[in-house]
Amino acid sequence: MSATTAESPVPAVEAVRPARAAGDDTARARLGRATQHGGWFVAPFLVLFTLFVLLPVVRGLVLSFTDANISGVGARFVGLDNYREAFGDPLVWQSLGHSAYFTLLVVPCIVVLAFLMAMLAHHIERAKWLWRLCFFAPFLLPSAVVGNLWQWLFNPGTGMVNHVLGIGTPWLTQKSTAMIAVVIATLWWTVGFSFLLYLAALQSIPRHLYEAAELDGANAWHRMARITLPMLRNITGLVITLQVLASLQVFDQVVVMYDFGPGPEESTRTFVQYTLEEGFTSYRVGYASAISIIFFVIIAVVALGRMWLLRKREEGVR
Repeated sequence: MSATTAESPVPAVEAVRPARAAGDDTARARLGRATQHGGWFVAPFLVLFTLFVLLPVVRGLVLSFTDANISGVGARFVGLDNYREAFGDPLVWQSLGHSAYFTLLVVPCIVVLAFLMAMLAHHIERAKWLWRLCFFAPFLLPSAVVGNLWQWLFNPGTGMVNHVLGIGTPWLTQKSTAMIAVVIATLWWTVGFSFLLYLAALQSIPRHLYEAAELDGANAWHRMARITLPMLRNITGLVITLQVLASLQVFDQVVVMYDFGPGPEESTRTFVQYTLEEGFTSYRVGYASAISIIFFVIIAVVALGRMWLLRKREEGVR
């Protein structure tokens, strides 16, 4: 009796193994089919992402622990020395402050202007295509064209800005107005993208919501406050996030408008510009890599913070 009881589980285990094997084969087959159908579509992106994003980031991280120069020869491992120097470098904090100041000026203005432009283009009856084209067209221009264009417009002697306003402000050579000039040029150049996002969101709001509110006696301001703005909450969050990330990385229009210089009294030197100066002017590639890694962490924290706030808000709504 005891011998039979001791031997009885063995056949049961042996019987389960083929079932498990069959289940594993089925799972592998499903995974293989999914990879077969979708993997080839993702493969080009993964290859490009690995070559031009992942590998450069890893390479930069490795270089940040060395004293590598522009030639790449004779680099020595220095540990955290570059990071210690970066955190104690006043120019790092100064350039980061300039980037943050630019972001604080640009982002609220873009959100408001893009929303107002989208409302105008959405409700206007005649020549809608022309308004949309005029609002979005500057976004298609290259950064070099934008920088040179506004460098000429802000010229104190021959520029159109001073001529139209009837003033003689030295926009590009005065510390108090240097960053303001960059902000104005950036608003004109980039607001079209956010305008397009707002316009698409406005067109997706159901019309019957406005009709029902109008029947209930709600005026235009009430409809905007109770319907339009709440329905645009998600797109506003997206616009703010994209603009914050883009503004912190400002570089192109600044260096073009100021002929690759730091501006009057170094008032327009941004974080990205200082990184390139250290890497390609001072030839300190290791130190520049450490600065770029620090900036990468800052950008990642901002993006992850936005995702965390969005998730918390969604959980609160539920």
